[in-house]
Amino acid sequence: METPLTAWHRQHEAKMVEFGGYVMPLEYTGILDEHHAVRTQVGMFDVSHMGQFLVTGPGAADFVDRVTTHRPGRLAVGQAAYGAMCQEDGGTLDDLVVYRRAAAEFMLVVNAARRKDDWAWLNQQRGREGGAVRLTDLSDALALIAVQGPQAMDLMKDLVGPGVAELARFRFSTAFGIAGRPTLISRTGYTGEDGVEIYTAAEDALEVWEVLAAREIKPIGLGARDTLRLEAGLPLYGHELATDISPVEAGLRPFIRTRPDQQFIGQEPLLRQLAAGPKRQLIGLRMEEGGAIARSGYPVLADSEAEIEVGRVTSGSYAPALRRPVAMALVAAERAQPDTTLWVAIRGKRVPGRVVPLPFYRRSRGGRSPG
Repeated sequence: METPLTAWHRQHEAKMVEFGGYVMPLEYTGILDEHHAVRTQVGMFDVSHMGQFLVTGPGAADFVDRVTTHRPGRLAVGQAAYGAMCQEDGGTLDDLVVYRRAAAEFMLVVNAARRKDDWAWLNQQRGREGGAVRLTDLSDALALIAVQGPQAMDLMKDLVGPGVAELARFRFSTAFGIAGRPTLISRTGYTGEDGVEIYTAAEDALEVWEVLAAREIKPIGLGARDTLRLEAGLPLYGHELATDISPVEAGLRPFIRTRPDQQFIGQEPLLRQLAAGPKRQLIGLRMEEGGAIARSGYPVLADSEAEIEVGRVTSGSYAPALRRPVAMALVAAERAQPDTTLWVAIRGKRVPGRVVPLPFYRRSRGGRSPG
């Protein structure tokens, strides 16, 4: 599949790859160059491969509360929230952002690779609600463009007006148009930087993108998007989250409501994990030797000699902000203490890594600083 901007990416000599069933740009001028542009200036991403589902009807608020770990039914209109959808056993079906667009209207933004499965599961759950809930798949009708970086909000103020800077984190508005085209602008992102995500009609996407490009905003591919989110300690479905990994194990405790009178699918096993402590835990690893990169799936070992596997790498790459390789790994909880040294088997060699808190990188008021 293609996004409304795929032809533009090809015309501008992006290296294209398949991702989540879509043909997407991996890079334009190089991953490091694009990564630094977002950390120091501003960049724009085509993320139109994400899925968007509309939930409407008198039972919409109760429905989104039942199928997600957070409590989006309590959001104000114009507010969004991050959370997860879980199986009955607490395994993660997907992570998502829920937008409350009206009293009885919510938009669920899900991962592209999970769009088909999420849609089927949500419709299965809707069957329990009778006619109180309607679901509409907006994914093909909408495009999504992210503008991220320390200069993003100044640029957006200049483009659509100063009011956009008044949006708080995880707030959105439909009051700002671009090139005369209606948009929904949300102060959200997936990079660890400030910025916005812009939803627009698929047929308007190219015009909106070209208005942004005319401001000399650098286009950014999936490669830098991945290194940016890794530095920021943000999970990627299929890596840090999966049907056999719970949100508790993945470190998403702040996004799990714990009151037993506010039930959601998968809540009971998650509450048991929270009470007893999970057997596995997501950690950060700062690799301590050379430039060896711990890739997804590599074994994590207890020491440099014995064959004692204590977990697996979920994501790993070179982190430009730290000038060294880093990784996230899911390991036995007793091995997750900060400053513990673990060993990753990389191409037949054991490379030490030090357990560090996530995120690796945290944006600061006075500039950008590695965590």
